[in-house]
Amino acid sequence: MSTGLILEGVDFAYEDTPILERISLQIPAGQFVTLLGSSGCGKSTLLRLLAGLQAPDRGSLGWNGQPIRGTSLERGIVFQDYALFPWMSVVDNIAVAIGKARPETGKAARREEAAEYLRKVGLESAIGKYPFELSGGMRQRGAIARALALGSPLLLMDEPFGALDPVNRARLQDLLLEIWEAASPRKTIVFVTHDIDEALYLSDRVVILGAAPGRVIADLSVDFPRHRDRRTLFDGEDFRTQREAIAETLAADTLRRLIAA
Repeated sequence: MSTGLILEGVDFAYEDTPILERISLQIPAGQFVTLLGSSGCGKSTLLRLLAGLQAPDRGSLGWNGQPIRGTSLERGIVFQDYALFPWMSVVDNIAVAIGKARPETGKAARREEAAEYLRKVGLESAIGKYPFELSGGMRQRGAIARALALGSPLLLMDEPFGALDPVNRARLQDLLLEIWEAASPRKTIVFVTHDIDEALYLSDRVVILGAAPGRVIADLSVDFPRHRDRRTLFDGEDFRTQREAIAETLAADTLRRLIAA
């Protein structure tokens, strides 16, 4: 049985507007892949297809040898808009997710585990609070804690750190890598961002989508050694070279669309 994600000839349109065109990718189990591209190139749509929230118009999607049809606890997702239940405290939001993933876990143990994930994302002071009592960045950290607590082997993350201040963004980047690197087997992660530095810091591989409609225009291996030190990596010549190459690819796609408009 093949493991990981396989996308073959995926097309998707909204009404009469093509959003994705001929997307074909193979992502081995345990790989950390980042999707980069301009706004409107279909990155979030592609995550929704992988989550099973929508179906492609053409082509196929598979996870660990099985077709993706509908949602599954095998595939966790973090949206840009927090997606916490407003009528539950933050800790109960996470405890409910743990109960769905591991129903044999007792109620007290679920809450204890949920509180531990909140501490990991720096929300120990917000354990008993409700989402409306938190800032947007704090709610997003709660949503990330819930996704991590689910334990899904495939984690889909749609700009999960975009609403955070630089300190918490760096902290959660490092936490995500720490959890990912320590796991055995490692999760497969598909991560959407607009930040080239973030993509190169986190990823094994960067897939660049061009727009109108979204299609793969570059698929780049990121070979910097693990564990990565932020300052050393960002100051390195290899990092700067790869960053500039990605920026040039994105700029060329933007220019192409402007000329075609």
